[in-house]
Amino acid sequence: MSFQKLDDLGRKLEALEHALSILGADEATHMAVGGGEKRAEAMANLAGMYHAQATAPQIADWIDAARNEDLNEDQQRALAEFERSYVNATCLPTEFVERRTAATMRSEQLWRELRAKGDWDSFLPALEGVIGLVREEAALRSAATGLAPYDALMDQYDPGNRTAEIDAVFADLKTFLKDFVPTALSVQEDRLAQRPRKSLNAPFPIEKQRELGLAAMRAVGFDFTHGSLAVSHHPFCGGVPTDVRMTTRYRTDQFLPSLMGVLHETGHALYEQGLPKEWSHWPLGKARGMGMHESQSLFVEMQLARSPEFWEFMLPLVHQHLGDDAIPGWDIADVLNEVNFVERGYIRVDADEVTYPLHVILRYELEQELVSGKLEASQIPEAWDARMTEYLGISTINDPKDGPMQDVHWPGGAFGYFPSYTLGAMIAAQLAAAMQKDLPDMRAQMREGDFAAINQWRADKVWSQASRYSTPELITRATGEPLNADHFKAHLKSRYGR
Repeated sequence: MSFQKLDDLGRKLEALEHALSILGADEATHMAVGGGEKRAEAMANLAGMYHAQATAPQIADWIDAARNEDLNEDQQRALAEFERSYVNATCLPTEFVERRTAATMRSEQLWRELRAKGDWDSFLPALEGVIGLVREEAALRSAATGLAPYDALMDQYDPGNRTAEIDAVFADLKTFLKDFVPTALSVQEDRLAQRPRKSLNAPFPIEKQRELGLAAMRAVGFDFTHGSLAVSHHPFCGGVPTDVRMTTRYRTDQFLPSLMGVLHETGHALYEQGLPKEWSHWPLGKARGMGMHESQSLFVEMQLARSPEFWEFMLPLVHQHLGDDAIPGWDIADVLNEVNFVERGYIRVDADEVTYPLHVILRYELEQELVSGKLEASQIPEAWDARMTEYLGISTINDPKDGPMQDVHWPGGAFGYFPSYTLGAMIAAQLAAAMQKDLPDMRAQMREGDFAAINQWRADKVWSQASRYSTPELITRATGEPLNADHFKAHLKSRYGR
């Protein structure tokens, strides 16, 4: 049976994925400094083995033959998702992949060297080369999938998402935020005039912060029999569903950045740990794209961990692990002043949840123009500045370092990825609104530190569904309606408005 052949292949590919994921997580956390060269060689060989097996010509014949076999509904969906993955893996010629890899590696290296100096002119030729290759890739993917070029790029990250729908949702959100940001800042100014931000009693020993993070992970449902927490330069959630490798980083003068980072990555981890084990070796059993993954991390970080109910439960844990004198005189309102602080800023990764979507929408709009050829790389600084000025009232025209050179995505050729970040925030708010209807006492449960029903709802609606459906279908099935910006807007108004 051809379906059985695909099943057997899936188990071999899963084994290689497992090895690559664990080796990658170990490289970032425990590998000795002198191990890099051999580790890179080992991972390159494993990746080559994976690619060769995942793109073998006979797979197309197996897929065709399996269509005529007696398959149940899940098997039919599994076959369709396998085919989608196969088309995405095989639509780029090897010669093109080699050219793209060489160009993006060189571009990323140049970016690391030149970003600190803000040297746009020296970086521009490399970026022009990458954008040329991105246009070429978009055309190749479009020809293979029948999608519009930018949609074909986005589909790698969020299957089913289309600019026709996202353009309208983002336009609605952008109009709202351009008016709402000044309101949120005014409300914050009034609140801080009555209750100024309080100082912390640093230092906060790393071991105590680690214990606090572990307690928070345990409380929100992380399974320590299938995962762990380590330290890395950049926090991430990696590994495999049966052995999730989560990381954070610490500052001894602050404890909230690490704690909120831990909670964000725990959201990713819960999704991975909740995926259906019986389909783990098929694309069907994987998480449904970056937007849905980001929705799960932002559900924990934004919907839960920046709420007053969460801090009724969490504040005693802070005192327990860091000591009563760590945040002297603080109550829940003081914590919320910190974790929900809003400000106009240049840097996307440092932005709060009110201004963050405007950073993403700016990039989404410019990416579409760059891929279509409407905008050239040399015109990016002016186009970026015009939108920053319009959307956030700040100019980057003389500051490429904190303007168009701030992200690694474009030097690395990752076009179509940015929308996932804000789509994740919107999906998280929509899931929370739907959950509130099904679990009317959800907030009371949070106050008690009881997340069992909240997690079971997400397990039923999202985690266990894995990649059975496209991103838009999954949103509709989980919440009863397509993606709707009104839920995110209502969330922001409730937390930051008058």
